[in-house]
Amino acid sequence: MKHIFLNLKRFDLPKVYGGVNSLAPLQEWGGQIVRETQAQLQKYDPKQVEFVMYLPEAHLLNAAAARCEGSAVKLGSQSVYREDAAVGGNFGAFTSNRPAGIVKALGCESTIIGHCEERRDKAGVLAEAGVTDPAAVNRLLNREIKAAAARGLQVLYCIGETSEEQPNWQEVLRSQIEIGLDGADRNGAVIAYEPVWAIGPGKTPPDRAYIQMIAQYIKEVSGGMDVVYGGGLKVDNAEMLASIPEVDGGLIALTRFTGEIGFYPDEYLEIIKTYLGF
Repeated sequence: MKHIFLNLKRFDLPKVYGGVNSLAPLQEWGGQIVRETQAQLQKYDPKQVEFVMYLPEAHLLNAAAARCEGSAVKLGSQSVYREDAAVGGNFGAFTSNRPAGIVKALGCESTIIGHCEERRDKAGVLAEAGVTDPAAVNRLLNREIKAAAARGLQVLYCIGETSEEQPNWQEVLRSQIEIGLDGADRNGAVIAYEPVWAIGPGKTPPDRAYIQMIAQYIKEVSGGMDVVYGGGLKVDNAEMLASIPEVDGGLIALTRFTGEIGFYPDEYLEIIKTYLGF
């Protein structure tokens, strides 16, 4: 099974507010992306490849409503809160948080947890309290993963090393896997490897040999879980990534990095076509 994940981050933010959205008005944005892609994705065998889109919460209902019967598009949330609602327990006191129950109710089948942006945020909050142990972030993410799994959500668990951590990448990745997934239901879960040290303008991405080495290591430590490349699946690297047998797919974000920077559905489809070969 191949996995094509799409993290739409906050690409919905209009340009007038500093964002990159020129695709559609906010109230139509999520649905527009689904409508412009699902017909073309129908040609792929769902037993061979899955397509998951992670949208901001405000767009999930609109995106769900846009899906046709038998749509190849699966929807996901951008993480979940580490606690959830329960009958006889907390029924809704989650101001500013996203419990897994509401994610499921909104029509999601998946969630992305541990993205480097989420890790950075959690590490920053903990640092304000004087906690600098990276394991603390992994423990918080572990609780999110368990909450998601308890609701039957597929988890895309992101791991990766920063430039400061790169000399000890094996120890860092092992800790993220072993602590983050400790006691969690791994059924259907996928690991996304993010080379955090190589993400951003002007940085050199890892080559094929490095990615293959990392993927092999992750599979060894995780007990053979599926691994996708989380450093950005693009037209430029799609064929290379497809040639690595240990890599089971990729995570797409921006599709255009120069000129009118942003996410464009037609370019997303072209990336998929290049990666899958048809």
